[in-house]
Amino acid sequence: MNQIKNVALVGAGRVSAHHCKMLSDLADIELLAICDLNEEIGKPLAQQYSVRWYNNYHRMLSEHPDIDIVTIATPSGMHHEHTMDIIGRYEKNIIIEKPTFMRPEQMRQAYDLAASRGTQIFPVYQNRYNKAVRYVKQAVGKGQLGEVRMASVRVRWCRPQRYYDRDPWRGTWSHDGGALTNQGVHYLDILRHICGEVKRVNAVADTLAVEIEVEDAIVATFEFQNGGMGVIEVTTAARPDDFEASISVVGSEGLAVISGEATNHLITYSPDPNQCDANSEDFETVYGYGHREMYKNIADVLNRNEAPPVSFDDGMSTLNLLHGIYRSVEVGGWIDISEENQSDRLGRRDDEISNLYRTPAP
Repeated sequence: MNQIKNVALVGAGRVSAHHCKMLSDLADIELLAICDLNEEIGKPLAQQYSVRWYNNYHRMLSEHPDIDIVTIATPSGMHHEHTMDIIGRYEKNIIIEKPTFMRPEQMRQAYDLAASRGTQIFPVYQNRYNKAVRYVKQAVGKGQLGEVRMASVRVRWCRPQRYYDRDPWRGTWSHDGGALTNQGVHYLDILRHICGEVKRVNAVADTLAVEIEVEDAIVATFEFQNGGMGVIEVTTAARPDDFEASISVVGSEGLAVISGEATNHLITYSPDPNQCDANSEDFETVYGYGHREMYKNIADVLNRNEAPPVSFDDGMSTLNLLHGIYRSVEVGGWIDISEENQSDRLGRRDDEISNLYRTPAP
């Protein structure tokens, strides 16, 4: 019989409510506490799910030594600091929201610390659990589409000025990143997950619809290591709603297209069109249901002492691709994807913003 794993949430923002909802449906993993510096946000969410609210995660973890996993859903620019502190002081397993860490060296430091303390880090790439994504991933692996010749990612979502005006970290290079980091990174991950590694990219970006320092529109052409090619198009300048997050795969033996608001509908599968309805699902929000499956998977992994579903190398490759696209924009040309080719801007230090989200140590 599996041991129930206890979870605490640090950060009670927009996505955290979805984490709570998905956790409430599970038997082998239980939400124990929620921490957020802002009582007006954290306390109502904790009350909704009948758990205790804290405004200091040190006190929360000291009072709940039975917590097995801490989910970090704080501003992206705080992920590294919070992860290092919680693993270093309390030796907890970490579930970390996208884009995991802002810089590759931060990711390497966090994983090294986790390995030294006997804990694990689990990136949140919940769309890997979507029915359509799982089916096409399996189909490509079995060669049912033949050799991947071309792929495209298209994200057309809506983030108006009021979205960025809610919090000082939003729309910043230090703590958020632009449309590619905050929204598009999930689909960079799916692209790699299904089709393989990207060799090089050439990108352009702009800010079209809001007043922020990062981009709200970006387009990149790329080449796969296997010789195929493709296009990535991500924008949050669509109006008035979220319209589409899709990926298409053109193979030598067929075509697959996953669309919907969050890669949730298999709309084309030429080897067997009857598979489309069977491998599609309707979502209430763009978050989908993948978080539920992710938490179930993580509980099983911890109970069986297995490797994480997203390995360090896997997560690092997505982060390197993210940085490579931004670096291409910065230099104005083609960039090889590697840990050395990082953006000058993404994840730069800004203590003025960080100080707003730091938790005083005991």
